[in-house]
Amino acid sequence: MKKLKDFKNKTSNNSNAKKARDGSSWFLIIFGALFIAMIGRVFVSGGEMPNMPNIGATNTTKPIELSFSDVLRRAPEIKTMKINGNDATGTLADGTKYNATITYDPEMLSKLSDAGTAITIDTSKGIFESIATFAPLALTLLFIFWILRGFRRGGAAGGIGRSLIGQNPTKIATGKPKTTFKDVAGIDSEKQELSEIVDFLKNKDKYKALGARVPRGVLLSGQPGTGKTLLARAIAGEANVPFFAASGSDFSGIIVGLGVAKIKEIFEMAKRNAPCILFIDEIDAIGQKRSTHSYNDQDREQTLNQLLIEMDGFANDTGIIVIGATNRVDMLDAALLRPGRFDRQVYIELPDLSGRREILDLYAKKVKIGETVNLHDLARGTTGFSGADLENLLNEAALHAVRNGRTEISSDDIEEARDKIIMGPRKIRKMRPEDIKLTAYHEAGHAFVSLMYADITDPIHKATIIPRGRALGMVQHLPIDDKVSMTLAEVRANLSIALAGRSAEEIFFGDDKITTGAESDIAMATRLARYSITTAGLSKRVGLPAINQVGTFGTRGALENASEKTAELVDAEIKAWLDAAHADAIKHLTKNKKTVEKLANELLTRETLTGEEIREIVFGKSESATTEKKPKTQKKKIKKTTNATKTTKQ
Repeated sequence: MKKLKDFKNKTSNNSNAKKARDGSSWFLIIFGALFIAMIGRVFVSGGEMPNMPNIGATNTTKPIELSFSDVLRRAPEIKTMKINGNDATGTLADGTKYNATITYDPEMLSKLSDAGTAITIDTSKGIFESIATFAPLALTLLFIFWILRGFRRGGAAGGIGRSLIGQNPTKIATGKPKTTFKDVAGIDSEKQELSEIVDFLKNKDKYKALGARVPRGVLLSGQPGTGKTLLARAIAGEANVPFFAASGSDFSGIIVGLGVAKIKEIFEMAKRNAPCILFIDEIDAIGQKRSTHSYNDQDREQTLNQLLIEMDGFANDTGIIVIGATNRVDMLDAALLRPGRFDRQVYIELPDLSGRREILDLYAKKVKIGETVNLHDLARGTTGFSGADLENLLNEAALHAVRNGRTEISSDDIEEARDKIIMGPRKIRKMRPEDIKLTAYHEAGHAFVSLMYADITDPIHKATIIPRGRALGMVQHLPIDDKVSMTLAEVRANLSIALAGRSAEEIFFGDDKITTGAESDIAMATRLARYSITTAGLSKRVGLPAINQVGTFGTRGALENASEKTAELVDAEIKAWLDAAHADAIKHLTKNKKTVEKLANELLTRETLTGEEIREIVFGKSESATTEKKPKTQKKKIKKTTNATKTTKQ
């Protein structure tokens, strides 16, 4: 019976679609005819379309053209004249036909009449001209009728009308999603949190027997690209239930009340197809906090009120689960987050090392990976990447492999794709030899000081002087594992590494030859020092109070809970930390000047050096294999505010 019902619905839908297409065809025919009539009238009234000769006429002589002054001058020669508006036709005394453009003037008519001209004034209009007169009004009314008809019956007119007024049709997935939890990797804890939603949709009777109320709504939040939409589809696919998807922008338009109507429409669909998943992406577009003074937001607030009413009207056993997704939970109205609506909030974190490895393994099945590619090392080098970023990285690597004529992705393709995403595309610049040399010594300074702190910082991955984005060169570090905190020793080491590039410029080129290339290094070091002193409480002079609470990490902002004297102390302490880090880098580079110079010359020759090659140049082959150590555990730690792969650049 269900198949028969589906077939009838499908047949009915096809019939309605055919009627809509037929109606649209007739509309286009009528619309085109009126448009041609209107354009034709413009040409005829402007005198740009010549008069058509009579079919039965034997005289095919082309009429001559007379101006208004010619008519006045040659009045005695004009035998007949037929006037229609500003157009005049007739014959001269010698039988020659003429066309003339005139201005209605009683004096002219009197002069022609005295000269014996037979004058006829035609005040009637042809069918073509009569239709063309009312064509603009008819076109406007017909267009409005077509749009309104489209809203009622759907079809092409409905699509155009909805687009014009900003009301897009709801996107509804056809059938049931094939995506399951097997297609979602790197977020195992989140999948475990949502597994009982799937179990409820499959076995709701056992929950009903116990009297348990399953959450009516689930709010998925997290950074872009972490898999919120994919996870919502996987829930529906795992439970084998219909999936209705809409975006928050689908409920907004320039006509008041359409958002409310659309909310009612999609919830009615969900009720008819329960149990099901109703997914609203970017729900902050309609779920923002309500205000009491903004008149312009009244329609959006009415849409939000209707959403609250619909979610409150669910019975406990309807089987409808509403899933919302947003990047801005702080913008949502409190009424939307209370129990009974979005009961459960699931924050999707950026994947950790093991999660990134799982995601890479999943996407690697869709492309051809060469034996030289180490996915574990790739996962180590993509700290801070989301699932979408990792998929894009493999795609960029595949594109690079195709451009270079390879049939599978190599480690070089992976390296190029990662550098392109992190730093930007490779730049082809004609740099002066002195600039290239200075860049090589700058990056050699970063690389050498990094090796001096190899026991407490992330191992160096590579150094290069190939320009990318705004950077002339860079030194990359590859974390051994994901860290959630930094020790005080690590903070001071990272400050020294960041300022080592400027220090190398001073040592090898002199104070008068230093450049602005250390801009990003100095900015990064200043942000890290300010955060450590004002927020993490690592300065003995400033103490433990959290001072800088305004703005995000790295921004100066205003100092809270601090007097002017304390603010001056903070500035002095930041400068002291940076001066100490600068002096430390100067000490290491000066003591090993020849080794740093050798490293810079190798960069000038090869442009890019791997971490292993750098260790061989500095320590020799016998010692390089033992220098990469795991960072030691320290007692004093601070929380990291970013998971991005550390990159020191000029």
